[in-house]
Amino acid sequence: MKMKLLTGLLCFLPLAVDAAIPYQAEQVRAIEKSNDSESFARYRRFYAGAAFNLAMWQDEADDVISVSGKNTGSFELMAGVRLYDTFRLEANYYHANPKWDGFSLSGNTMFVNALFDARIDSMYRPFRAVQKLIPYVGFGLGVSFNSASGATIESDISPVAAGLVGMGIELGDRFALDFGYRYFYMFSPNFDVMQDLAPAAHQLRFGARVNF
Repeated sequence: MKMKLLTGLLCFLPLAVDAAIPYQAEQVRAIEKSNDSESFARYRRFYAGAAFNLAMWQDEADDVISVSGKNTGSFELMAGVRLYDTFRLEANYYHANPKWDGFSLSGNTMFVNALFDARIDSMYRPFRAVQKLIPYVGFGLGVSFNSASGATIESDISPVAAGLVGMGIELGDRFALDFGYRYFYMFSPNFDVMQDLAPAAHQLRFGARVNF
């Protein structure tokens, strides 16, 4: 009796395994074909990173004086949250250091950026491929805490604004390189030598982000 029962169980076992495998494969396919707006955001909701910033400060002029902008470099830090696969908010700290002929500004600048990613992973999943290049555009608003050298300013605190465009290169789901352009604009700190001077720059950014 025991031998017959054991033989029956052994015969049934392959059938049970065969029945389980299609179910598991179907689950994997369902994940790969997931097409909701937070497929990636749920998995890697937050990120942090750093970048090198090359700023080309623009020349300025009024009825009396003209000044030539210099190129400066500095580093910045970022931390962000993905609300959707295609939309994220990013806090950014950047030390702005615009320079002109004979005087300069030092500003500890903080932004909040709204960024839109062209993430279309769902088009690749049925083919088991991964989107590596993620273009993005966005804008930022913030404030700069300023001090000046070679001049005096009336506004120690100035509003700042920015427009951004760039490309993320994702090396797996945890790490991405970031190459971008930012147009930076600071509302005039009211220099004594040139009241209407509003620092503005074309900035090239090279950095990296870690997702978690």
